[in-house]
Amino acid sequence: MRKLLVAAFALALLALIAILAVDDVETSPRIDGAELLPIALDGSLQNAAWSPTGEQIAFTRFRSGYNKPPADIAILHLASGSVRFAIKDGANNVSQPGSTWNARTGSIIFSSDQTGRDEVFTIGADGKADSLNQLTGIEGHVAFEPSWSPDGRSFVYEMHRLDEEGNGVIALATTGSRTIEELTRRGDDCRQPNWSPAGDIIIYQKKEGNDWDIWVYELGTKTHRRLTDFPGDRTDATFSPDGRWVVYSGDSPELQDASLFAVPTTGGRPIQVTHAGVYDGAPSWSPDGKFIAFESATPKSPRFGLSWISRARNWFREHVDGERETKLWIIKTPDEVRQQLCVPGSACRGGRPSTG
Repeated sequence: MRKLLVAAFALALLALIAILAVDDVETSPRIDGAELLPIALDGSLQNAAWSPTGEQIAFTRFRSGYNKPPADIAILHLASGSVRFAIKDGANNVSQPGSTWNARTGSIIFSSDQTGRDEVFTIGADGKADSLNQLTGIEGHVAFEPSWSPDGRSFVYEMHRLDEEGNGVIALATTGSRTIEELTRRGDDCRQPNWSPAGDIIIYQKKEGNDWDIWVYELGTKTHRRLTDFPGDRTDATFSPDGRWVVYSGDSPELQDASLFAVPTTGGRPIQVTHAGVYDGAPSWSPDGKFIAFESATPKSPRFGLSWISRARNWFREHVDGERETKLWIIKTPDEVRQQLCVPGSACRGGRPSTG
């Protein structure tokens, strides 16, 4: 009897291991109408950023799980579903949502540790090795989270002292120069800047107390103002194509997981964009303003939740492997927001958006 029990346990364990090893995608529909982008890659897919024409999406693929290097920068062609790599060299190459793919230069900006520490690089969207160019290199510092200016001649990024995770500084630099302007104070913790399409403002997140909030830096007046101020965290902010709205990932005491929200750059009432009850983050607006791409964890079915197989696999990955994987999704811009965007085909009446 004991041998039979041992054999049965071994078979059950092998079956569980086989189930957990399957890298399938939960296909339960989301209650908010978001659709999964069909990308045949394993690992964690993050940081979607649209091409200037809206025909392609660049993203970061972490091979070993959520934010776990090495990472590659890949490009999805939406019409064909084909995927190619801009860079895949075994380093930790990380692009961002928002202003990542520059229209004038045709290049993608990203951070990489290929020199032994994280610096900002650019590469042509065709991935040719001779288009790779290092933009930062300040002694004793590392550089993350870069974002292009609209003309592609300048960029902002998150700078830290070497081996210091906190106290991020938002820095502005010109391509071809290692001289920088520090836009935020050392001692604050400011991260993830993004440059507006109009070129007049930069958004970033700042930690005060235990919460992250979105802040705005106005280049003309060199002044900072707080855009959000609610319990919980607001992160991953990027702009609408007209620069009038910001979309970000936010949580609150009422939300179990972060969802996407949109708010005018002048401030006002945030509008919730996603409603799936799972983590949604790193959003990026399409150039025509119709869609928002983002990363998300496995969705729950509106009636039954995840299957027991998916729950077991996700629990194993997160609690045993320490791994959380995300895929890329796309959702329509809420009508309430889209009607106020100044994009081709809209009834734009000029002026600034309502602060409602």
